[in-house]
Amino acid sequence: MLETLANSVFGFILAIGILVTVHEFGHFWVARKLGIKVLRFSVGFGKPLFTWRRKNDDTEYVLAAIPLGGYVKMLDEREAEVPEAEAKYAFNRQPLWVRTAVVLAGPVFNLGFAVLIFWVVLVMGETGLRPIVGEVRADSPAAIVGFSPGEEILRINGKSTPTWTQMLYQFASSAAAGDEIVIETRDRDQGLHKRVLPFDAIGDLAEVKNPLSALGVQPELPRSPPVLGKVLPDQPAQKAGLQPGDLILEADGNHMDSWMQWVNYVRNKPLVPMQLQIQRNGQLLELELIPEAVEMEGKTIGRIGAANKPDPELWAQYRVQYSMGPVEALPAAVARTWDFSVLTLKVMWRILSGQASLKNLGGPITIASAAGNAVDAGLVYFLKLLAIISISLGVFNLLPIPILDGGHLLYFLFEAVTGKPPSEQIMLWGQQVGLALLLSLMVLVFYQDIARLGG
Repeated sequence: MLETLANSVFGFILAIGILVTVHEFGHFWVARKLGIKVLRFSVGFGKPLFTWRRKNDDTEYVLAAIPLGGYVKMLDEREAEVPEAEAKYAFNRQPLWVRTAVVLAGPVFNLGFAVLIFWVVLVMGETGLRPIVGEVRADSPAAIVGFSPGEEILRINGKSTPTWTQMLYQFASSAAAGDEIVIETRDRDQGLHKRVLPFDAIGDLAEVKNPLSALGVQPELPRSPPVLGKVLPDQPAQKAGLQPGDLILEADGNHMDSWMQWVNYVRNKPLVPMQLQIQRNGQLLELELIPEAVEMEGKTIGRIGAANKPDPELWAQYRVQYSMGPVEALPAAVARTWDFSVLTLKVMWRILSGQASLKNLGGPITIASAAGNAVDAGLVYFLKLLAIISISLGVFNLLPIPILDGGHLLYFLFEAVTGKPPSEQIMLWGQQVGLALLLSLMVLVFYQDIARLGG
């Protein structure tokens, strides 16, 4: 528990710290390049923890206590008196195109950073499981449109799905966008099929904890023998005396042929004592095991706190390495960033129009949880999460809400059309409205975060 919490906190601070730095560096770098004097570059808000200046540099660099944002303070006559000799370096004295470029730079750097991360991930390569369908639940959406065991999912709406992760991403993208989901598959006899699902085939994605289960399919996995590879401390398996390397032969007289058979047997026995026959180092032993009861997808299931011993050779035929060369990865990274950006806007619109649940919103707690899981999962998963959050940050900041970068751009558009900036009263009113909207959004996302913690 403490390790999970530590990973979540570490992952959150690392992710937000990197993305805020990228965003603010965009404003800072473009402002400096276009001749604007930058007084302070701060990562974080509140009390400064570290402050430093570089030699022959007027900018103060700050690392502050609250890692939920940052800011770049530029010389500006609207905020403080500026000596006449330095007035030409003030932000408010710059031509409209210069001010627009500085404001636009933050979100653009976030989107560009996402392209860079996706490019790195595509070149490094991702290892995943081939999307081969195992069991198909009767009367499920998958069964209704004709899925059968052994089919490999090749494409969704024309886009390749080499792994289950890619398949779920393309499925979610189409569903969130309100598009019909066309799934192309290949069966064991190399026959090609096309399955068509409505975008709401599994309901609101925000309400679905396991999309594959809602769709009615289980991934096809190798029939691993029921050998324990990891036994968690202070869990039912350890308390019963089970150890890594134990082979489960029988449970209540029922022969166990595979790990999945054993898992399903345990899931159906919450708090029910079971008599086991196991093999350990060539010896037969008998133990009593009582699975704990846990809630999952509205059901009470049994869990013992143990994992299967991996068999690399057995899993090899199900694993696939997905990577690209440096040149071909660049347009693919741009396309992936574009897809996520459009998806983010479509989800926002669907929430605002009442077509999607507010549960699609996530705040700091959700981000921290996802970051902690990504830290546990490895570098590639953390990088992909970083890219997705960077896109969300970039797109969100472009919304035409006063206080956000998009609000400033809206003011600049008004100035471009009318030839003069909005009045101070309009800008003050806009700030008040923008602040109210942001505070309301913060309350809402925190509420959703807390609701998720409550189950």
